[in-house]
Amino acid sequence: MKLTDIIGPVMVGPSSSHTAGAVRIGNAARRLLGQPVREADIGLHGSFLATGRGHGTDKALVAGLLAMSVDDRRIPDSFEWARHAGLSFTIHGVDLGDSAHPNSAKLTLTGVKGKQLELVGASIGGGRIVITELDELPVNFSGDFPTLIVHNEDLPGHVARVTSLLSESGINIAYMQLNRAHRGGQAVMVLECDQEIPEAVLQHLQAMEGIVKVTYLSLVPEGESQNV
Repeated sequence: MKLTDIIGPVMVGPSSSHTAGAVRIGNAARRLLGQPVREADIGLHGSFLATGRGHGTDKALVAGLLAMSVDDRRIPDSFEWARHAGLSFTIHGVDLGDSAHPNSAKLTLTGVKGKQLELVGASIGGGRIVITELDELPVNFSGDFPTLIVHNEDLPGHVARVTSLLSESGINIAYMQLNRAHRGGQAVMVLECDQEIPEAVLQHLQAMEGIVKVTYLSLVPEGESQNV
C-alpha cells in the first residue's frame, strides 16, 4: 500500500473522488486520444451527476482534457482555459446502468486531427481511477502504467504476435486482459507494461493484418520525448 492510498493525492479540492479522480479520467482520455481535444461530449453518471457541480467534477474533467494535473491551480477556471484553447464541450447527465460505478463519466472526444475516442471512466477513491469501457468494448485498467489497447479480429494468432513483438522490443507486460464482443467478432487486448512503447513498435502493430485499431496511453509528460 502506498502512502497516497491512505492520505490521498496532493490536489486542488474539494474531493479526491469527485475532483482529483475526475482530472485523472480527463487526462487519461486525452492521452489515449493521442492529440489535443477539439470537441468533448461529457456525460455524468450517478454521484458525479448528483453532486458533481458542487464538487467541481465538471471543471475537473475539462481540466484533465486540457492536460492539467490534479494539483493545478487553474482547475476551477478550466472552462475559461478551454475557451482559450479552442476546446468546445457539452456536459449533461447520462445513465450508464446499475452496474456502473456511481462516480463514472462517459467521454466522447474528437481531436484536433480528427481522431475520435469514446471512453467510460470511474473514480474509485483517493484519486484513483479505472477505465471500464473504450470504444464500446469493456476494459479494466488504472492508467498507472503505460497501457496498450489493441482492437483486433477475433481470430487465432493475434495475441501471440502482439506479445512476441513486445518481448522482442524489450517491453515487459505487467498485466494483460482479453475480451471480445462475441465469438468471431472484434476482440480487445489490454496490456499494462513496465516500459514505454516506442512509436515504431506502435506503427508496426497497427500495420499487422487483422489489427483494427491500436490505442496507447503514455505516461511521458506532454512535450517530452519517450527517449526509447
